[in-house]
Formats: sequence, C-alpha cells, structure tokens
Amino acid sequence: MRLYPNCKVNIGLHVTGKRPDGYHTLDTIFYPIYNLSDILDIDHAPTLSFSCDGIAVDCNSDDNLVMRCYRLMQQRYPQIGPVAIRLTKRIPFGAGLGGGSSDAAHTALALNLLFNLGLSREQLAAEVEPLGADCPFFIYNVPCHATGTGEILTPVEDEWKHLYIVLVKPDIAISTREAYAGIDSLGNLIFRPGFNDFELSVFPQHPRLELIKQTLLDHGAVYASLSGSGATVFGLFSSPITDINSLFADCFVCATTLSPQPHAAV
Repeated sequence: MRLYPNCKVNIGLHVTGKRPDGYHTLDTIFYPIYNLSDILDIDHAPTLSFSCDGIAVDCNSDDNLVMRCYRLMQQRYPQIGPVAIRLTKRIPFGAGLGGGSSDAAHTALALNLLFNLGLSREQLAAEVEPLGADCPFFIYNVPCHATGTGEILTPVEDEWKHLYIVLVKPDIAISTREAYAGIDSLGNLIFRPGFNDFELSVFPQHPRLELIKQTLLDHGAVYASLSGSGATVFGLFSSPITDINSLFADCFVCATTLSPQPHAAV
C-alpha cells in the first residue's frame, strides 16, 4: 500500500496559554498542502522492517514517528502483524510543516486498512494524539480551525483553494521547545487575525526569515507568514509566480497550487 503523507501550513497562529502540564494551547488554521508529500509504502511482511531515504531526518529509526505509531497501534490492537515500511522523505524536517506528524497519521490510516481494524476517523485521531499535537489534523486532512493543543478540530470553508503557494525553507534549524520558550518570555500576547505569534520570538533570532517574508510580499504575495514555529516561510499568491527559485537560490523552495484533493491510498 502506498500513501502520500502531505504537509500543512498554519494560516495565523495565536498562542492562547500554557497548561499546568507544560503544553501550550493555540488558535490556528491548519491548511493541508497536498502537492508536497512524503511517500509511505507499507505492506504485510514476515518480519517487521523499516527504511527511510530521501531528505535526512535527525533521529534514528526507533524514534521515527512512523515506528512510534506502529508500536503504539500494535499495543492497542494485537491483530496488527509485521509489516515492511519504507518512507521516502520529501518534506523538510523541522520546518513547521508537520511532515513527521503526517507520516505518523498516515501510518495509522494504513494499518487501519491493512488489518481491517474498522476504526473511524475520530478513533484514529484519538489514537495518534499522543504522538504529536498536529497528528489528529492529518487524519482528517482538510482545512480546520484548531484549538486546544491542536487536537480540537473544526473543518472550515476553504477560502484559499484558488490561490498559489510558495514555501521557502532556508538552512535554519528552530527548536519548537525554544520557540515556545521565547513566546513565554513575551508574556500575554494580543490576538491579531492572520498573524503568527512565533514571528515575535523567532524573527529577532533569525532575521533572514523576516527578510524572506518581506521578499514574498514584495513580489506580490497577498499573504505571507511563518508556518508553525518555522523555519518555513510561505506566501500565498493570486497567480503563479515565475523565477521564484532565483530569489531563494540556497533554500528549499516549493511553488504549487493549493490542490483541492488529497492523494488516495494505492
């Protein structure tokens, strides 16, 4: 079985508070980008195996969210047998695009089909929630208003499907933990529609990201923002933009349409 775990961007992100357990609450729109995806192959096999190629990730196989999801699901559902898993990474790691969370969610979707578990989307979302705050979103994989830690999801009307998107990820690493610590140091934040609060703490530390955002706006973006805690900055355009790669020659760049449909499992 082959699936295509896609990425997402955040259209606006407001950090609304911090819970006693240390997790932060937020208010955001998760928007799926179907045309930038990893490739996940999962099939029945005599013994469990996992391989990963493509863009390098900074964790070993046991810690990969795909394997963590497999182990979590197998503990809950003993009828899950051994599988051969191959993950081809095309979504940059640590980019604020949710690639790892998407891989985990799509692993759960695949196991549900392969072993006829009969789990609903709601049940699958609950299963993957411990793996990451945005994992439940990728089970539904449609534009959603997210609150709580990201697990309270309400589908929203797609106001952006006619637009084009440019994703720009420079060679910058941002720790989500450090990004949240920077937000906490700012105290109470004022809600501003469409604004990503992480820009307040991340841009001063990484001024190039602010420059990328301004460059996108200067070249006609109707909206530009950091995605998640970064380090990807994206711009939405009303028409295709040409020669975008020349503007960001040393960055990962993806320019695509906002496709209205996700890939189906094959």
